[in-house]
Amino acid sequence: MAVTFQLLDELAQTLAAREAEGLLRRRRVVDSPQGPRLAVDGCEQLHFGSNDYLGLANHPRLIAAVKDGADRYGVGTGASHLISGHCAAHEAVERELAEWAAPCAPASALLFSTGYMANLSVVSALVGRDDAVFGDKLNHACLNDAALLSRAEFVRYPHADAAHLERRLQASKARRKLICTDAVFSMDGDLAPLPTLLELADAHGAWLLVDDAHGFGVLGQGRGALAHYGLASERIIYMGTLGKAAGVAGAFVCAHPTVIETLVQTARPYIFTTAAPALLACALRASLAIIRDEPARRTRLAGLIQRWRSVSASLPWRQLPSETAIQPLILGQNAEALRVSQALWERGIWVPAIRPPTVPRGSARLRITLSAAHTDDHIDALAAAIRAIAAE
Repeated sequence: MAVTFQLLDELAQTLAAREAEGLLRRRRVVDSPQGPRLAVDGCEQLHFGSNDYLGLANHPRLIAAVKDGADRYGVGTGASHLISGHCAAHEAVERELAEWAAPCAPASALLFSTGYMANLSVVSALVGRDDAVFGDKLNHACLNDAALLSRAEFVRYPHADAAHLERRLQASKARRKLICTDAVFSMDGDLAPLPTLLELADAHGAWLLVDDAHGFGVLGQGRGALAHYGLASERIIYMGTLGKAAGVAGAFVCAHPTVIETLVQTARPYIFTTAAPALLACALRASLAIIRDEPARRTRLAGLIQRWRSVSASLPWRQLPSETAIQPLILGQNAEALRVSQALWERGIWVPAIRPPTVPRGSARLRITLSAAHTDDHIDALAAAIRAIAAE
């Protein structure tokens, strides 16, 4: 028992140290559907912290599709995809996603419960000992964890520095090489130099894994970052998440059919996980139809991004040069980010403060995210509130 209490004391001390550094996080409780205004912690807040970029998370067509799916398939799938959990709805949305994302021809797609699991599956299935993974230093944590768990050599290159990456590829003696990158970097909002990365993959016989969590549904007429750049290759493994612009949950990997079959046969996070509810696949088919057929949502979002860039230009804190729905405002120190976030909260506006280790030390920020569901007045209200806080 003494050992147990000592271990608890160590955890408590670590938590106290995190709190002293302004790094302790807490969950707020939302009691309403996603939207520009949320009921949260007992009050209403104008919200700028969601990845629901197209405003689909509470769309009536998706809700109806979930109800129909529950009537047809029930709630749980009961088993993994390879046992008895793979339903007709899963199969149908995989076909549609493969046709829509199309990183090469032909292409197949595979559903996953989360983007984290999807990236773990791809990296661990394609590389291992005697291989090497090359990752941008600002990649999402799941790509870093996947590289570490694969047991391949993990080489991290400076953010978007293709010249540095080329030197590391040239020097590598690895049997297999995998370049992995976010397409849209989740905390900065900028795009990876995907055309150059594909050229390097071609030149050095490497795979290119593109995590398009924040581009799918938004960029490239909704097809994602590859379509935005006009890229296609059998070297590309494309991962898109389905809980952001698509408004539902889960993720998919799209690649050459041989790659997808390799994942089905060898990717442990896929093989040993109960399949996600089929009712979600039904909702995803409805979401994909809206993404295909309603480009006005993307046009609206693009207009809001430009409006924010315009009205926020005079703010005293540094903005990053993002043209995506992710609009970071760099405040620097943890305490300052927390102070401004709390001051906004008290004015009825919720913008989460992002701090290390999610972002590098000294770059704590407000991660402002915009949605097609916002209005011009919402954008103006946010800018006015931040300007007032800066003047205090």
